[in-house]
Amino acid sequence: MPRLNAIPDAELTPAQALVCAEARSGPRGKIPAPMIAWLRNPELAGRAQKLGELLRFETSMEPRLTELAVLVCGRHWTSHHEWTAHKALALKAGLAPEVIADIAARRAPDLQCDRQRAVYDVSLALLTVGRIGAELYQRGTAQLGEQGMVELVGVLGYYCLVALTLNAFELGIPENVAPELQDPQFPASRPTA
Repeated sequence: MPRLNAIPDAELTPAQALVCAEARSGPRGKIPAPMIAWLRNPELAGRAQKLGELLRFETSMEPRLTELAVLVCGRHWTSHHEWTAHKALALKAGLAPEVIADIAARRAPDLQCDRQRAVYDVSLALLTVGRIGAELYQRGTAQLGEQGMVELVGVLGYYCLVALTLNAFELGIPENVAPELQDPQFPASRPTA
């Protein structure tokens, strides 16, 4: 059960209603799940959802690369709702089901595309150790360009915010529990830590 519920439209403050209208009229066409929590601070909700629009729809990276990075992030944080939503988007963008299954199982996927390999390796390094070495940085920049590397870091940072928001407030749980992410030590709802 979510710890926070969506605020009914009739109970939204003018600032909250404005942010909701902006989200609904944007490329998503709906209020993204983390906004259920972010609306408690309408300024945060507005700025975060706009950043999300930019990073998901308006970067130099093709959707397959963006969704690959989001899945690595969702798996890192075991964010069930993020994983469920972006697994579908990744498949639609053409990411191979085997690659998605490997990420879910925390196995290195067999990526034949150099750009995908760079996105995966940079994402994994940043999420696990918080840094990327010189060789990986050079490879990532060669594949994505400087702009693409900056955008990739932005995508990862934004989707960490999304994952932590979804996890903290148990948004999308239990309906979006992803069986492939289940870990007996950390169930989808209310981990002991």
